[in-house]
Amino acid sequence: MEGDVGHVRVEVTAGGREEAQTLAEEAVDAGLVACAQVSGPITSVYRWEGRVHTDEEWRIVFKTADDRLAELTAHLVDRHSYEVPEIVAVPVEGGNPEYLDWVTESTRPRP
Repeated sequence: MEGDVGHVRVEVTAGGREEAQTLAEEAVDAGLVACAQVSGPITSVYRWEGRVHTDEEWRIVFKTADDRLAELTAHLVDRHSYEVPEIVAVPVEGGNPEYLDWVTESTRPRP
């Protein structure tokens, strides 16, 4: 397919299943990602505003082309309920070429 396009897995957490599902569906519908997987609940322990918190969250893993990352990040920040949402991209170093081609094709801007 497009040889110079790389791929990333983008991990995001949300405070509830409904928000996670909505974020996943909206990103796929917008063509920003090829796939999103929602899992949870998970327990997150983190420091925020000087205190340690423990909360139940849901994880969303998005698969996308790396040239869509900035737009996906802006989309998620705009729609997420958190003041500072976790959005962490991890480069994909390899995998099934046919799957990665599908990810690229699925994330091309629509006419």
